[in-house]
Amino acid sequence: MKLKSLLKNTISLYTLLCVFAFSCLAKPFVDNQSQTTDKLKSVKSEISDAKSQLKNVNKKRAALENQLKENDIAISSITREIQQNNKNKKETQNKIQELEQEKIVLITSKQRQEKLLAKQLRAAYSAGHHDYIKLLLNQKNPTTIQRTITNYQYVNNARIAEIENFKQTINELVVLEESHKTQSIALDKITADLIANKKSLEKNKSERTATLALIKKEQLSTEQQLNKLVAEEKSLKDTLKKIQTLAKSSKELNGLAKLKRKLKWPVSGKIVHSFGTQKHGYIKWKGVLKRANAGQQVKSIANGNVLFSDWLKGYGLVTIIDHGKGYMSLYGHNQTLLKKVGDYVEQGEPISLVGQSGGQSQPGLYFEIRHSGQAQNPKLWCR
Repeated sequence: MKLKSLLKNTISLYTLLCVFAFSCLAKPFVDNQSQTTDKLKSVKSEISDAKSQLKNVNKKRAALENQLKENDIAISSITREIQQNNKNKKETQNKIQELEQEKIVLITSKQRQEKLLAKQLRAAYSAGHHDYIKLLLNQKNPTTIQRTITNYQYVNNARIAEIENFKQTINELVVLEESHKTQSIALDKITADLIANKKSLEKNKSERTATLALIKKEQLSTEQQLNKLVAEEKSLKDTLKKIQTLAKSSKELNGLAKLKRKLKWPVSGKIVHSFGTQKHGYIKWKGVLKRANAGQQVKSIANGNVLFSDWLKGYGLVTIIDHGKGYMSLYGHNQTLLKKVGDYVEQGEPISLVGQSGGQSQPGLYFEIRHSGQAQNPKLWCR
């Protein structure tokens, strides 16, 4: 009995030791599993936060780019208004100068007529000291009487004609003064509009600068920058495909094939990015970027029809011209577009003004030549 009891106690003790040992071994495993689960939750939370932050950044950047677009379009519109106002101001000033010249001529005529009338009146006054009836009665010769009557009628008619001319001159002077007053008021309004437009232009330029600073602050990673450029290039290709279907070249448009090295550059300036050089990653420049002064005229390289005249993401305000035979030229980052879709332009005709739309930090022109949708080296055509 004692042996059985001892054996039983031994087994119980062994079992207790096993349970204790297992519990000691299991505890670290449970703890590790718990830590792993916590870490997984933490990583998932970080991923979720990162996605949320990226979404917010993209949303903010999209809003800033949209603001940039609005700034570019506003600057373009105001610049066009300033150009038109300057033109109207010059025309009005010329009109005022013409009116001043007319006024001088009329005043001179008026003074001459006044002297002539004064002379006639003095002559009439002198003749008035003699009795007109007596003069007639004293004339015994009928021929002399008739001559006297005729002379009096001639002098009287001449005086009436001069008075009518004088009245007409006075009326013309009154009309001219009114016209002069109207033109002066118009000139004052144009000048006031110019001042307001220039203030508005400076305000929009300041807003654009602030927007660009915010965009720059939102730095993109290399991958994001590459994806951005790919998206912008795709947008341009899609646009070109759409307008190619709309291109209906007239018989006069013979393309650019025979014009290699004979065309002039659309603007004068230094090329800072050449065709085919690296833009970012595997993305290469499909055209050239030339530095030029803001407001400088951009001229069409050849005759053609305007197929596109609008804002394009990454390229700003863009004009695209069809030259026939599948040839097109593209002009980007403009400050103002001077032509609209459907306009026919001739070689050397101004089509836009140099700017820095589309997020450029300095003014310049992005220029492309394409044939059947494929980018060509502009240096093969322009000299």
